[in-house]
Amino acid sequence: MDFHRLNTFGVFQRLWPHYGYERDFGELREREFPRMTGVTYLDHAAATLHPDSLLRGYFQDISSNVYGNPHSHSPSSRLTHDTVERVRYRILQHFNSSPDEYSVIFTSGCTAALKLVAEIFPWSPQTDQETGSVFSYLTDNHTSVVGMRGQTSALGVAALSVLPEEMENKEKEDCPEEDALCQTAHLFCYPAQSNFSGRKYPLSYVRGIQTRRLYPASHRRGRWFVLLDAASYVSCSPLDLRDCPADFIPISFYKMFGFPTGLGALLVRNSTAGSLRKTYFGGGTAAAYLTSEDYYVEAANISDRFEDGTISFLDIVALNHGFESLYRIAGNMHNIQLHTFGLARYTFILLSGLCHGNGRRAAQIYADGHFDSPATQGSILNFNLLDSNGRIIGYSQVDRMASLYNIHVRTGCFCNTGACQALIGITNQQMKRNLQAGHVCGDSIDLVDGQPTGSVRVSFGYMSTFEDCQKFLSFVAECFVEKPVTVDPDRLQGLLPVSAPSERSNGVSPIQAFQEESCEVVQREEPVERRDAYTLTNIYIYPVKSCGAYEVHNWPVGPLGLLYDRAWMVVNRNGVCLNQKREPRLCLISPRIHLPSNKLMLQASGMETISVPLEKDILLHTGSAVSQSKVCGDRVETVDCGAEAASWLSGFLGQPCRLIRQSPDFTREMKKRPCDAAPSPSLSLVNEAQYLMINLASVKLIQSLMSSRQGGGEDQELLVSQKVIRRFRANLVITGGEAFDEDNWSHLIIGSTRFVVAGQCGRCQMVGIDQDTGAKCKEPLVSLSALRGGKVTFGVYLTHETADGSAAGHALSVGSVIQPEPHGP
Repeated sequence: MDFHRLNTFGVFQRLWPHYGYERDFGELREREFPRMTGVTYLDHAAATLHPDSLLRGYFQDISSNVYGNPHSHSPSSRLTHDTVERVRYRILQHFNSSPDEYSVIFTSGCTAALKLVAEIFPWSPQTDQETGSVFSYLTDNHTSVVGMRGQTSALGVAALSVLPEEMENKEKEDCPEEDALCQTAHLFCYPAQSNFSGRKYPLSYVRGIQTRRLYPASHRRGRWFVLLDAASYVSCSPLDLRDCPADFIPISFYKMFGFPTGLGALLVRNSTAGSLRKTYFGGGTAAAYLTSEDYYVEAANISDRFEDGTISFLDIVALNHGFESLYRIAGNMHNIQLHTFGLARYTFILLSGLCHGNGRRAAQIYADGHFDSPATQGSILNFNLLDSNGRIIGYSQVDRMASLYNIHVRTGCFCNTGACQALIGITNQQMKRNLQAGHVCGDSIDLVDGQPTGSVRVSFGYMSTFEDCQKFLSFVAECFVEKPVTVDPDRLQGLLPVSAPSERSNGVSPIQAFQEESCEVVQREEPVERRDAYTLTNIYIYPVKSCGAYEVHNWPVGPLGLLYDRAWMVVNRNGVCLNQKREPRLCLISPRIHLPSNKLMLQASGMETISVPLEKDILLHTGSAVSQSKVCGDRVETVDCGAEAASWLSGFLGQPCRLIRQSPDFTREMKKRPCDAAPSPSLSLVNEAQYLMINLASVKLIQSLMSSRQGGGEDQELLVSQKVIRRFRANLVITGGEAFDEDNWSHLIIGSTRFVVAGQCGRCQMVGIDQDTGAKCKEPLVSLSALRGGKVTFGVYLTHETADGSAAGHALSVGSVIQPEPHGP
């Protein structure tokens, strides 16, 4: 069935009536979140967004009241103390509890709350007479929960990970009476909602563990306590602590309100607090202590006892306004749960049913259910996209394209290795091999040997709209699905309400009422006739990183690549590297290298030309000291190029900035070292490798698709081949063969210089910047994605085959014949 006729608000509204909060939701969104205009924010599981009214109320509060340190007794201090106590009560009220049952301990966040539990829990190490405490946790847990293991293992406490299916499979009805005599304390941790998949685990597990009915408590005698990680859950779901009286509940408030950040809390059951042990004591936690002897009496109040030092009281004041805004906008958490679940469910069904033109599915969903109920599934959707051959499209490719559309998603493993392994299917051995291949948590290495290292996550918040769903789904269909885009009709049956006879007319369902329509298929130009000879047709150097290209016909090779390529860069007043994504006007600066005069010339429209010396020992010319900067996460030592260059750049770009150069005594090694290159090649201020090469045949294919998509002719200015070439900012342009031939090469020789192919170049939104005007256009990246089945790679990185400097002294010349060596079979 036709995807575009289903991705409408009319269909959504007929199938999910619980949208919005009984008012003009669009007007409310515009009033409270005007900064979201043009932004599709789908990362609420990481941090939701605050409404403007929260900040207005908060700023008015702290501007008209004097809040002092709550440890004093002045009027301002008493105001703070009373306000903080009111906030504690309001937090417990929100979770249907009271100070008679729970205490609120403020922390710097959920992670700090978890660390506090690890430090104060009454652990018993294993001895010859006792088995000792057990620290147990569900495998589907955040890193910060599993990280408690570091604290417990140092105390000799055993750690036990539990698979979700083990909990109920090993359930016991009754435990031996003699087991009740054992008071060894054990701790079990599980999330109310998985931050990876949005799966909601039964809150009944709390009592099941405490009564030793569920595994692992059913198989280990002693007293079992439960830590319920509610950080992900409480952002969009109501939590009633009278139904699930967990002993510890850590939360982070920015996930609920968006503001303040850096503030969380640990909710501790009062009946549990007496068992806790505290070693360190900070300001405000002691009833009395002596400096001359080991004498310390802890504060009687539970919150005071565990809040070391002065709490972040102004941030706590903001929570009052967070609650007020939340309830004023949404009414209650039940409304938020229905609203956000409906958006997630609709997105799940359309995305899971999305098909390529050849009938293959376009997405692999990682979920434990089918989004049947908000009681079992939160507003999180986790997936990877598939190309028309069924291969995974790396999450970094999706992230880059999403950024181009101003769609904000999260990628990786989301600090939840256990769920990532279980749902994606990554073994422990594969995890270790991925590390050996260079992949670490949080990087952009999305595929190792064709297998995913992580995934893409979208998540909804209480202010999310259907338009957010619509834009995201349309983005996926446009950029990653082979035309015509269709939806599997069998999957669409899941869109129908469970029981809604009024929605049917004459036995015809709402979905069946839509007739299938064919989508226009983009006709791709036939590949150019294959030519076996490859020739170097263009050489470009970029003396100043992210500035304009300097085309040459013959150029010397240095130890770091083409001589003076990316030897300089522009930084802002804080020393942060500027690139065209931050400052598109950089492309309008034309650097030129004049070897006879030994100068770098900087030119731009409306500006007088200035020069900077090429000598490596520029300290003699500028008197500048060596400083540190960063390029693509790498630390680099740099030298400032002086006040004249800084003034010229600041005047042209309209912001304070400076020109810096990589220090001649500093060596930066390539992170992703090609297997044939040992030792690792040295780099200038480039992003990844010494050279970037593209094929003119590939450029023409991209240009043809761009032209057909835009309905323009061959004379359309945007699509002139040279303009397209400049967008992709390669050092070397070659002709010959078919498009993307270079992807299959392992080595090549140009003239007398031998190169190693170091991998494909993953493209970002910089290719959408017109290098002649600085104007932005997403079409080049969209066309590239459509052409390559969702991949946004174009061009290959090259390095010298040896890193001993033997290539230095050679030269590359336009017209040189290229001798490629393909990968072995």
